[in-house]
Amino acid sequence: MKLQGLRVLDLTLFLPGPYLTLALADHGAEVIKIEPPGEGDPTRHLGLSDGASTVYFRNLNRGKKSVVLDLKKAEERAALLRLVDTADVFVESFRPGVVERLGIGYEQLAARNPRLVYCSISAFERDGPYRDRPAHDLAVEALSGVLSMTLGQDGKPTIPGLPLADLLASLQGLAGILMALLRREKTGKGDYVGIAMHDAMVAGLANILGPTLAEKRQPVARHERTTGGSAFYRLYETADGRYLALGGQEMKFVRNLLGALGRPELAPLCEKPGPHQQPVMQFLEGVFRAKTLQENLDFLVPLDVCYAPVNTLPEALEAARDMLLRDESGRVHLAPPIRFRDEPARPNLREPSLDEHRALKKS
Repeated sequence: MKLQGLRVLDLTLFLPGPYLTLALADHGAEVIKIEPPGEGDPTRHLGLSDGASTVYFRNLNRGKKSVVLDLKKAEERAALLRLVDTADVFVESFRPGVVERLGIGYEQLAARNPRLVYCSISAFERDGPYRDRPAHDLAVEALSGVLSMTLGQDGKPTIPGLPLADLLASLQGLAGILMALLRREKTGKGDYVGIAMHDAMVAGLANILGPTLAEKRQPVARHERTTGGSAFYRLYETADGRYLALGGQEMKFVRNLLGALGRPELAPLCEKPGPHQQPVMQFLEGVFRAKTLQENLDFLVPLDVCYAPVNTLPEALEAARDMLLRDESGRVHLAPPIRFRDEPARPNLREPSLDEHRALKKS
């Protein structure tokens, strides 16, 4: 596997850090999860279980090793430092100032191990005005402006179905670590990778900032290209109370569908997003609401149009069978999404019990 021989120390909890290190573990890295005394990572106890641990915990921590360390104790910190001496990557998500007080900040660890790639994940920029404010995903999404463009049918902000700030920060951190490791091959020196969830969210605004950067105004979500202003990028209710999505605004798709429906004259309205598309939206609402979801899907299949049913999660897993793995006890796992032709991932589908690998403290 691509990362075999890489040793990673993971001092993170909940989602952003563990999701990052999961990718490293799936592709062969030895990931040592350093957990706090007591109950360990809180996700061990969040949500439903289908075996030895919660689904939340095992989805993010399979294939890792678990070592419990109380970093307030000198002898436990010494055990961590011994592991640092042999590590390639160090990932932490403590609040600002904590790692320095514990003696495990980047400068301190790099002095021991100059090849170390040190990744720090925080909610906000560590030298910014919000550095000391505690936050999880939703607050970061709100501050970044994303929720002002994520509106329900009532026009009010709504909670997204995914923790986007957590996931974007994790993926940016993964990219930063791999860049630093690649550079280390030439320089022999590690680096510090600083990742703020807020930065990751702001960077993700790239395709919706046109009105703000060009005209210094807040976009009107219901009039914009991907947030409600296009008849061909929209959700439609069907006769059985289900929904389908049209998800392609290129004019060839517009002409294909409107032509098949006998209304080609509506196509010019779809060249630009905005309230002028309302007649097209109303027409399509009537078309799709007159049939069940399956009847609509059967009609769309032969057309060259971007569409999809709004699946439930069980339906989504049924449709994504190549993304599912099953372990010896029958539990279903999500497969690694990064797929190499050579040296593919071979994920270890077993999650560690708390402090299972305590012997590593003495290594």
